[in-house]
Amino acid sequence: MLADYHLHCEFSDDSNELMEDQVKQGIKIGLDEMCFTDHVDYGIKRDWTDGAMQWREGADEFTGEIKRSALNNVNYPEYFSKLMRMQKTYGDQITIKKGLEFGIQTGTVPQYEKLYDTWRDELDFTLLSMHQVDNKEFWNQDFQTGKTQDEYNMRYWEEILAVQQQFKHYCVLAHLSLLVRYDEAGIYPFEKVRDIVAEILRTAIVDGKGIEINTSSWHYGMADTMPSRDILHLYKDLGGTIITIGSDAHQTKYLGDHIKDAQDILRNEIGIDTICTFDKMVPTFHKI
Repeated sequence: MLADYHLHCEFSDDSNELMEDQVKQGIKIGLDEMCFTDHVDYGIKRDWTDGAMQWREGADEFTGEIKRSALNNVNYPEYFSKLMRMQKTYGDQITIKKGLEFGIQTGTVPQYEKLYDTWRDELDFTLLSMHQVDNKEFWNQDFQTGKTQDEYNMRYWEEILAVQQQFKHYCVLAHLSLLVRYDEAGIYPFEKVRDIVAEILRTAIVDGKGIEINTSSWHYGMADTMPSRDILHLYKDLGGTIITIGSDAHQTKYLGDHIKDAQDILRNEIGIDTICTFDKMVPTFHKI
Protein backbone atom coordinates (compact mmCIF):
# COMPACT_ATOMS: atom_id res chain seq x y z
CA MET A 1 0.00 0.00 0.00
CA LEU A 2 1.39 3.37 -1.09
CA ALA A 3 -0.75 6.10 0.45
CA ASP A 4 0.01 9.81 0.84
CA TYR A 5 -2.15 11.17 3.65
CA HIS A 6 -1.02 14.79 3.88
CA LEU A 7 -1.52 16.79 0.68
CA HIS A 8 -2.29 20.38 -0.28
CA CYS A 9 -3.64 22.08 -3.38
CA GLU A 10 -5.11 25.41 -4.47
CA PHE A 11 -7.58 25.45 -1.57
CA SER A 12 -4.72 25.96 0.91
CA ASP A 13 -3.47 29.51 1.29
CA ASP A 14 0.13 28.35 0.85
CA SER A 15 -0.30 26.26 -2.30
CA ASN A 16 -1.01 27.10 -5.92
CA GLU A 17 -0.99 23.49 -7.10
CA LEU A 18 -4.20 22.38 -8.79
CA MET A 19 -5.95 19.44 -7.18
CA GLU A 20 -6.25 17.67 -10.52
CA ASP A 21 -2.50 17.97 -11.12
CA GLN A 22 -1.84 16.38 -7.74
CA VAL A 23 -4.21 13.53 -8.61
CA LYS A 24 -2.61 12.95 -12.01
CA GLN A 25 0.84 12.88 -10.42
CA GLY A 26 -0.38 10.44 -7.78
CA ILE A 27 -1.52 8.09 -10.53
CA LYS A 28 1.74 8.58 -12.42
CA ILE A 29 3.96 7.61 -9.47
CA GLY A 30 1.82 4.60 -8.56
CA LEU A 31 0.03 5.72 -5.39
CA ASP A 32 -2.83 3.47 -4.33
CA GLU A 33 -4.49 6.17 -2.26
CA MET A 34 -4.19 9.88 -1.54
CA CYS A 35 -5.93 12.14 0.93
CA PHE A 36 -6.16 15.92 0.54
CA THR A 37 -5.80 17.82 3.82
CA ASP A 38 -5.97 21.52 3.05
CA HIS A 39 -5.36 24.08 5.77
CA VAL A 40 -7.76 25.52 8.32
CA ASP A 41 -6.04 27.85 10.80
CA TYR A 42 -8.58 29.77 12.85
CA GLY A 43 -7.10 32.60 14.87
CA ILE A 44 -4.74 33.79 12.13
CA LYS A 45 -7.12 33.20 9.18
CA ARG A 46 -10.78 33.77 8.51
CA ASP A 47 -13.30 31.72 6.56
CA TRP A 48 -14.26 32.73 3.04
CA THR A 49 -17.88 33.06 4.18
CA ASP A 50 -17.38 35.69 6.88
CA GLY A 51 -17.39 38.60 4.44
CA ALA A 52 -13.71 39.55 4.36
CA MET A 53 -10.86 38.41 2.13
CA GLN A 54 -7.33 38.38 3.50
CA TRP A 55 -4.24 38.55 1.30
CA ARG A 56 -0.57 37.80 1.78
CA GLU A 57 2.35 38.73 -0.42
CA GLY A 58 5.69 37.06 0.07
CA ALA A 59 8.38 34.76 -1.23
CA ASP A 60 7.42 31.22 -2.11
CA GLU A 61 8.98 28.86 0.46
CA PHE A 62 10.49 26.64 -2.24
CA THR A 63 11.16 28.86 -5.28
CA GLY A 64 11.69 32.31 -3.77
CA GLU A 65 9.21 33.75 -6.27
CA ILE A 66 7.13 36.66 -4.93
CA LYS A 67 3.46 35.69 -4.93
CA ARG A 68 0.18 37.17 -3.75
CA SER A 69 -2.23 34.61 -2.36
CA ALA A 70 -5.46 34.44 -0.43
CA LEU A 71 -4.86 33.91 3.28
CA ASN A 72 -8.33 32.61 4.10
CA ASN A 73 -9.22 29.10 5.19
CA VAL A 74 -10.54 26.49 2.78
CA ASN A 75 -13.58 27.34 0.68
CA TYR A 76 -15.36 24.26 2.02
CA PRO A 77 -18.27 23.88 -0.45
CA GLU A 78 -16.01 24.25 -3.49
CA TYR A 79 -13.33 22.02 -1.95
CA PHE A 80 -15.61 19.09 -1.21
CA SER A 81 -17.41 19.50 -4.52
CA LYS A 82 -14.13 19.34 -6.44
CA LEU A 83 -12.97 16.35 -4.43
CA MET A 84 -16.14 14.53 -5.41
CA ARG A 85 -15.50 15.36 -9.08
CA MET A 86 -11.97 14.01 -8.77
CA GLN A 87 -13.31 10.81 -7.24
CA LYS A 88 -15.78 10.35 -10.09
CA THR A 89 -13.21 11.16 -12.78
CA TYR A 90 -10.20 9.24 -11.47
CA GLY A 91 -11.69 6.75 -9.03
CA ASP A 92 -10.95 3.79 -11.27
CA GLN A 93 -7.23 4.66 -11.15
CA ILE A 94 -6.64 5.85 -7.58
CA THR A 95 -8.56 6.14 -4.31
CA ILE A 96 -9.05 9.77 -3.28
CA LYS A 97 -10.08 10.64 0.26
CA LYS A 98 -11.40 13.89 1.72
CA GLY A 99 -9.60 15.47 4.66
CA LEU A 100 -8.69 18.72 6.36
CA GLU A 101 -5.70 19.86 8.39
CA PHE A 102 -6.87 21.55 11.58
CA GLY A 103 -4.28 24.03 12.89
CA ILE A 104 -5.90 24.21 16.31
CA GLN A 105 -5.07 26.34 19.33
CA THR A 106 -6.80 26.18 22.70
CA GLY A 107 -8.57 29.46 21.97
CA THR A 108 -10.01 28.22 18.67
CA VAL A 109 -11.37 24.82 19.72
CA PRO A 110 -15.05 25.97 19.60
CA GLN A 111 -14.63 27.02 15.95
CA TYR A 112 -13.30 23.58 15.04
CA GLU A 113 -16.12 21.88 16.91
CA LYS A 114 -18.57 23.85 14.78
CA LEU A 115 -16.60 23.20 11.59
CA TYR A 116 -16.45 19.47 12.20
CA ASP A 117 -20.15 19.31 13.04
CA THR A 118 -20.96 21.11 9.77
CA TRP A 119 -18.81 18.97 7.46
CA ARG A 120 -18.48 15.66 9.31
CA ASP A 121 -20.43 13.73 6.70
CA GLU A 122 -17.90 14.74 4.04
CA LEU A 123 -14.76 13.93 5.98
CA ASP A 124 -12.69 10.76 5.82
CA PHE A 125 -9.74 12.09 7.76
CA THR A 126 -8.56 15.03 9.85
CA LEU A 127 -5.11 16.06 11.03
CA LEU A 128 -4.56 17.84 14.35
CA SER A 129 -1.69 20.24 13.73
CA MET A 130 0.09 22.91 15.73
CA HIS A 131 1.28 25.76 13.48
CA GLN A 132 1.06 28.62 15.95
CA VAL A 133 0.49 29.30 19.64
CA ASP A 134 -1.34 32.40 20.91
CA ASN A 135 -1.72 33.36 17.22
CA LYS A 136 2.06 33.60 16.93
CA GLU A 137 3.54 31.55 14.10
CA PHE A 138 6.70 29.45 14.21
CA TRP A 139 8.03 29.93 10.67
CA ASN A 140 8.67 33.67 11.10
CA GLN A 141 10.03 33.34 14.69
CA ASP A 142 7.09 35.32 16.09
CA PHE A 143 6.37 32.61 18.65
CA GLN A 144 10.00 32.05 19.65
CA THR A 145 10.94 35.74 20.00
CA GLY A 146 11.36 36.86 23.60
CA LYS A 147 11.46 33.30 24.98
CA THR A 148 14.31 31.00 25.88
CA GLN A 149 14.65 27.72 24.02
CA ASP A 150 13.35 25.95 27.13
CA GLU A 151 10.32 28.24 27.30
CA TYR A 152 9.15 28.00 23.70
CA ASN A 153 9.75 24.26 23.45
CA MET A 154 7.78 23.50 26.61
CA ARG A 155 5.01 25.91 25.61
CA TYR A 156 4.72 24.17 22.23
CA TRP A 157 4.20 20.73 23.75
CA GLU A 158 1.91 22.05 26.50
CA GLU A 159 -0.37 23.60 23.89
CA ILE A 160 -0.57 20.38 21.89
CA LEU A 161 -1.60 18.45 25.01
CA ALA A 162 -4.14 21.08 26.06
CA VAL A 163 -5.77 21.06 22.61
CA GLN A 164 -5.73 17.28 22.46
CA GLN A 165 -7.50 17.06 25.83
CA GLN A 166 -10.30 19.36 24.59
CA PHE A 167 -10.75 18.32 20.96
CA LYS A 168 -11.35 14.73 19.88
CA HIS A 169 -12.47 15.00 16.24
CA TYR A 170 -9.14 14.17 14.69
CA CYS A 171 -7.53 11.01 13.34
CA VAL A 172 -3.81 11.59 13.80
CA LEU A 173 -1.43 14.13 15.29
CA ALA A 174 0.40 15.75 12.38
CA HIS A 175 4.13 16.50 12.19
CA LEU A 176 4.86 16.28 15.90
CA SER A 177 8.19 18.04 16.54
CA LEU A 178 7.47 20.55 13.75
CA LEU A 179 9.06 23.24 15.91
CA VAL A 180 12.46 21.64 15.27
CA ARG A 181 12.30 22.93 11.71
CA TYR A 182 12.14 26.52 12.98
CA ASP A 183 14.29 26.28 16.11
CA GLU A 184 17.28 28.52 15.39
CA ALA A 185 18.88 27.53 18.69
CA GLY A 186 19.41 23.97 17.43
CA ILE A 187 18.09 20.54 18.37
CA TYR A 188 16.38 20.61 21.75
CA PRO A 189 17.24 17.57 23.95
CA PHE A 190 14.44 15.02 23.81
CA GLU A 191 14.89 14.01 27.44
CA LYS A 192 13.74 17.48 28.53
CA VAL A 193 10.32 16.95 26.93
CA ARG A 194 10.04 13.17 27.08
CA ASP A 195 7.48 13.13 29.90
CA ILE A 196 5.04 15.53 28.27
CA VAL A 197 5.48 13.88 24.86
CA ALA A 198 4.68 10.55 26.51
CA GLU A 199 1.52 12.06 27.99
CA ILE A 200 0.49 13.34 24.54
CA LEU A 201 1.08 9.93 22.98
CA ARG A 202 -0.75 8.09 25.76
CA THR A 203 -3.71 10.42 25.36
CA ALA A 204 -3.80 9.73 21.63
CA ILE A 205 -3.62 5.98 22.17
CA VAL A 206 -6.39 5.95 24.79
CA ASP A 207 -8.57 8.06 22.49
CA GLY A 208 -7.98 5.74 19.53
CA LYS A 209 -5.93 8.32 17.63
CA GLY A 210 -2.61 8.03 15.84
CA ILE A 211 0.41 9.96 14.62
CA GLU A 212 1.88 10.60 11.20
CA ILE A 213 5.34 10.43 9.71
CA ASN A 214 5.64 13.65 7.74
CA THR A 215 8.20 13.08 4.99
CA SER A 216 8.79 16.78 4.33
CA SER A 217 11.71 16.34 6.75
CA TRP A 218 13.72 15.03 3.79
CA HIS A 219 13.32 18.03 1.50
CA TYR A 220 13.79 20.43 4.41
CA GLY A 221 17.10 18.72 5.15
CA MET A 222 16.19 17.92 8.75
CA ALA A 223 18.59 15.66 10.64
CA ASP A 224 15.86 13.25 11.75
CA THR A 225 12.40 12.08 10.81
CA MET A 226 9.33 14.12 11.76
CA PRO A 227 8.40 13.19 14.38
CA SER A 228 11.83 12.12 15.53
CA ARG A 229 12.82 8.49 15.86
CA ASP A 230 12.75 9.01 19.65
CA ILE A 231 9.06 9.85 19.43
CA LEU A 232 8.32 6.98 17.04
CA HIS A 233 10.04 4.51 19.39
CA LEU A 234 8.16 5.93 22.38
CA TYR A 235 4.83 5.69 20.56
CA LYS A 236 5.44 2.01 19.80
CA ASP A 237 6.66 1.28 23.34
CA LEU A 238 3.47 2.83 24.74
CA GLY A 239 1.35 0.56 22.55
CA GLY A 240 0.58 2.89 19.65
CA THR A 241 -0.37 1.29 16.34
CA ILE A 242 -2.14 3.93 14.20
CA ILE A 243 0.34 5.61 11.83
CA THR A 244 -0.16 7.41 8.54
CA ILE A 245 2.51 8.68 6.17
CA GLY A 246 2.18 12.03 4.41
CA SER A 247 4.43 14.07 2.16
CA ASP A 248 2.86 17.42 3.14
CA ALA A 249 3.28 18.25 -0.56
CA HIS A 250 2.31 21.79 -1.51
CA GLN A 251 3.85 21.22 -4.93
CA THR A 252 3.41 18.27 -7.26
CA LYS A 253 7.13 17.49 -7.33
CA TYR A 254 6.99 16.53 -3.64
CA LEU A 255 3.92 14.29 -3.88
CA GLY A 256 4.67 10.85 -2.46
CA ASP A 257 8.16 12.01 -1.51
CA HIS A 258 10.14 9.42 0.52
CA ILE A 259 7.06 7.39 1.46
CA LYS A 260 8.93 4.13 0.90
CA ASP A 261 11.81 5.41 3.03
CA ALA A 262 9.36 6.15 5.85
CA GLN A 263 7.92 2.65 5.54
CA ASP A 264 11.42 1.16 5.74
CA ILE A 265 12.17 3.15 8.89
CA LEU A 266 8.93 2.01 10.51
CA ARG A 267 9.52 -1.63 9.69
CA ASN A 268 13.28 -1.94 10.13
CA GLU A 269 14.11 0.62 12.83
CA ILE A 270 10.94 1.10 14.86
CA GLY A 271 9.45 -2.38 14.55
CA ILE A 272 6.03 -1.34 13.24
CA ASP A 273 4.85 -3.28 10.20
CA THR A 274 1.51 -1.62 9.38
CA ILE A 275 0.31 1.76 8.17
CA CYS A 276 -3.21 3.15 8.12
CA THR A 277 -5.62 4.67 5.67
CA PHE A 278 -8.99 6.12 6.71
CA ASP A 279 -12.58 6.02 5.59
CA LYS A 280 -15.15 8.18 7.40
CA MET A 281 -12.65 8.74 10.23
CA VAL A 282 -12.10 4.99 10.80
CA PRO A 283 -8.64 3.45 10.27
CA THR A 284 -7.83 0.47 8.08
CA PHE A 285 -4.51 -1.28 8.70
CA HIS A 286 -2.22 -2.37 5.85
CA LYS A 287 0.91 -4.49 6.06
CA ILE A 288 4.03 -2.66 4.93
